Amino acid sequence: MSSTALPADRTPVIIGVGEVVDRPADAALALEPLALMAAAVRAADADAGGGFLDRIDSMDVINLVSWRYDRVAARLAERLGINPARAVYALVGGETPTTKIHEAALRIMNGNSLVAVVTGGEAANAVSKAKAAGIDLPWTPPAAKPENPIIGSEHVTPLAVRHGIMSPVHVYPLYENATTAAWDMTPAQALAESGVAYQAISEIAASNPHAWGQKAFTAAEIATPTPDNRMIAWPYTKRMVANNTVNQAGAVLMTTLAIARAAGIAEDRIIHVHGGAAAAEPMDYLARDQFDHSVAQNAVLGQAMRIAPNGFDRVELYSCFPTVPKMARRTLGLSADMPFSVTGGLSFAGAGLNCYMLQSTCAMVRSLRARPAAQALLYGQGGYVTKHHALVIGCDAADPAGLMLPKDVQDAAEAERAPVPALELAYAGPATIETFSVVHDRDGAPAYGSVVGRTPAGARVFGRVDMADADFVARLESLEASPVGLSGTVSVSEDGLQAWHAA
Repeated sequence: MSSTALPADRTPVIIGVGEVVDRPADAALALEPLALMAAAVRAADADAGGGFLDRIDSMDVINLVSWRYDRVAARLAERLGINPARAVYALVGGETPTTKIHEAALRIMNGNSLVAVVTGGEAANAVSKAKAAGIDLPWTPPAAKPENPIIGSEHVTPLAVRHGIMSPVHVYPLYENATTAAWDMTPAQALAESGVAYQAISEIAASNPHAWGQKAFTAAEIATPTPDNRMIAWPYTKRMVANNTVNQAGAVLMTTLAIARAAGIAEDRIIHVHGGAAAAEPMDYLARDQFDHSVAQNAVLGQAMRIAPNGFDRVELYSCFPTVPKMARRTLGLSADMPFSVTGGLSFAGAGLNCYMLQSTCAMVRSLRARPAAQALLYGQGGYVTKHHALVIGCDAADPAGLMLPKDVQDAAEAERAPVPALELAYAGPATIETFSVVHDRDGAPAYGSVVGRTPAGARVFGRVDMADADFVARLESLEASPVGLSGTVSVSEDGLQAWHAA
């Protein structure tokens, strides 16, 4: 890449970050999401030295689910007393904050924006407590027709719903269990890796004043099922699962290097955006080529590594479930003992459903100001290993060649995708296990599960597990050896769904 610098009036930089954590003793006193976001934006303005609110010409608001408004971006602008030329409410996705920050940087670079803010916030904890207490929250009335609602059919198919393998906690084990076998690990070894990695990020959360949870856990406390750490879906315990039941908000304020300098912002508080990339897997997880890696993840991380050929001093790898950072660190060539978060992870630091990478950007900016480094990585992910976005930021001035690389690397992902197996839902006969998911009940006991299998001809099948076959369920959840590759048979039940039978 070239080393020619961008002109200062086209160089995108982050100048302010703001975070809010709201913990009222009484849920009725909790701030609603609009108030949380307004407070976060004002905090980001103060962090930049003040005086930027009225200059904001572009505002992106991350999709929220805890309270369903209409006119979300317009309502927030009204609360802030500003009138940006562009105010947009985003679609759903955990990768959205990195996407919107990247897009804001490109608008600044292209001369289409001078001061931009990206913000998001949720109050799911207050909503949950108010519902349990029978309290009506004195907030802006929810809309009869909310803006950009989550539409389940966009993320899961009717077939997935019928199997009950439809929520993130049900789907990510497909990758966890497939990667365990592909990496030639026993489930015990894979679980130990997750426990050690999550212990490290829990310790980071414990020292993060903006984290929702601030308690460190040992690897054993994370990986071992107990009454207060029940198994959710094999092999994930509660402490390995994202915590979105929070009252938190964050904001990232951006402008040009020229404006930052004219405002007197110290160089060591200015963080440069170096570039990034986005790609996605098919929404239908059964339409993917395999479950032991993600070609979309590999494509965006590959571009990030091209932007930062000397590597990353530190990283934030999306951590909704352990399989995501474990796959990413292998693609990046990072050592197993390198912490993959500066924030504390979704299980411990927590965040609103789509807001974690916003909070992580705030944490990374603070980290880079405290301990400068040339380049750091923010990697966000959304859906079910579906949407991926990598963003490189750092203290050094960005090479414009990195920012000018295509944001969309879908073609690179598709070039690496293997042929997708045909899905044969009417097939009956022998098959082998490709991967599986076993969902546990509120008491932590195995409740139901499904096996993704392959026929001798290589087609894909999807069979429900007979939970009455205790020996087979125990084999699926054995810590000693992965069941991936085991033979079985598939039949078609009266309801039209396939069933899996142990050999």
